[in-house]
Amino acid sequence: MAKKKTAFVCTDCGADFPKWQGQCPACGAWNTLQEFVVDQATPKTRSSGRGGYTGQLSEVRNLDEIVLEETPRIGTGMGELDRVLGGGLVPGSAILIGGHPGAGKSTLLLQTLCRLADQQHCLYITGEESLAQVALRADRLKLPKDKLRLAAETDVEQIIELARKEQPRLLVVDSIQVMYLSGLQSAPGSVAQVRECAAALTRFAKQTGTVLLLVGHVTKDGTLAGPKVLEHMIDCSLMLEGSTDSRFRTLRGLKNRFGAVNELGVFAMTGEGLKEVKNPSAIFLNRAEEIAAGSLVTVVWEGTRPLLVELQALVDASHFGNPRRVCVGLEANRLAMLLAVLHRHGGIQVGDQDVFANVVGGVKVAETAADLALVLSIVSSFRDRPLGRDLVVFGEIGLSGEIRPVPQGQERLHEAVKHGFRRAIIPKANLPRQRPEGVEVIAVSTLAEALEQL
Repeated sequence: MAKKKTAFVCTDCGADFPKWQGQCPACGAWNTLQEFVVDQATPKTRSSGRGGYTGQLSEVRNLDEIVLEETPRIGTGMGELDRVLGGGLVPGSAILIGGHPGAGKSTLLLQTLCRLADQQHCLYITGEESLAQVALRADRLKLPKDKLRLAAETDVEQIIELARKEQPRLLVVDSIQVMYLSGLQSAPGSVAQVRECAAALTRFAKQTGTVLLLVGHVTKDGTLAGPKVLEHMIDCSLMLEGSTDSRFRTLRGLKNRFGAVNELGVFAMTGEGLKEVKNPSAIFLNRAEEIAAGSLVTVVWEGTRPLLVELQALVDASHFGNPRRVCVGLEANRLAMLLAVLHRHGGIQVGDQDVFANVVGGVKVAETAADLALVLSIVSSFRDRPLGRDLVVFGEIGLSGEIRPVPQGQERLHEAVKHGFRRAIIPKANLPRQRPEGVEVIAVSTLAEALEQL
């Protein structure tokens, strides 16, 4: 018998090496190399006597000869979920949904399948819970239970046989980390098992046109557990986020071959499951009657729509030699850079002050359009002067103190006007040709000019 070959794969980047090492040379992570057995597969291609390939070659066509057909989609009944998916579920696609324990992954999928079971044949495979536990959750959420088909199984080969027998349009596997293939010697959840199980299920979905929904665990860093190649195999990767002390959940699209990337859907966790929030700007702008200093509203762009969020800053005298810089929902390195720009080009020194920045509602702001709003909120807290309820600010700040334009500036301004804001400080390059009625638009080109307008 041929000797089995072993390899060591990094769980963070997916690179493989012939021997174990403490640190991955590819990504630099420590203690992430895991061993798995490589099966020695026999080649299936037939060669002629002269070394040429005698099998049937794939057809080569010109790009303009390919007929474009509209991709059919299956609506889930939830507008926020359909938005993140790009319009609905695509037959034959593989979708991976990740999130922290208790975020609501199983609840969201169970709600979706119970509602779609009347129009589509659905199969729910649970590997972490018993059938009684799933039925108890459906009863607590008051979901229709007469049409959904269930099975408790962790063997991927048995799951594929069940799916061939049931022939569902939608197949949910909860979760991929507990599934295993009997041909592999490694334990469920290892690099080899997760990769091969996902490959087998994805291959079945592509061959039969079944919508495959996989539930994935996350690591302590918040990234999807398992090999990095798992995210390359599937068509759509979604992340359900939400803190334990907040009842709101955000569903973000990290990868989508059939829609926009970084699309955001907002849900509220209630006693009857996840309810979609159709106007998320309204819940994130639930401000107090009297606005305190350091509070300011900005407009961020999430996927294909604008979203109004409130930024809060607190500047206080530091009692230690090293002042603190704390960010919640913002990037800490970006805050340090903006404080340096504020000192150099704004003439305001906060180097001896503790600076705390927060995004209300648990939203994570990653784009640079919130730079100007963050700096002005810091100045407001430092001077202890409120900026008013009707002011909205957005714009990117460069290292030389210039205010750079942001994408979709006109759409952001219209969204702010729709929610009742009457004053706006925006980059000069984003000034619309026809200003909206009932709003005072102040266009600035430098940080010093923006501070003068306050």
